Amino acid sequence: MNARARAARAFARDSIRTRRAQRTAARQVATGLAPVKAHLITRGMAPATAARFAGAFSRGVQPTATGETTIKLKGRRTKRVAVKIYDTATFTARLAVYRPKDPAAAAEFAALAA
Repeated sequence: MNARARAARAFARDSIRTRRAQRTAARQVATGLAPVKAHLITRGMAPATAARFAGAFSRGVQPTATGETTIKLKGRRTKRVAVKIYDTATFTARLAVYRPKDPAAAAEFAALAA
């Protein structure tokens, strides 16, 4: 297999994952309540970046509701964990003031808030 075919397959796999994440996030936000990661993805942030900043973004903010989700551990083990869920108004208010220390990420959050 040559490098060009490998790169094309990797690009296709990444684009499928990105579209799936965007579709799932849009469905969650349309219900009115969604986790921070889903709100950030629907605003246009990459899913990996949204996952990276979701924890710090929601720190110190009172959630609108809490839910549960399942995460996969080693092997076949799974675990139920709590998820903070926010409505659009709460998310927008936090987005207006949250800026990470990284200048590039801060610029991306400023663009999302505008």
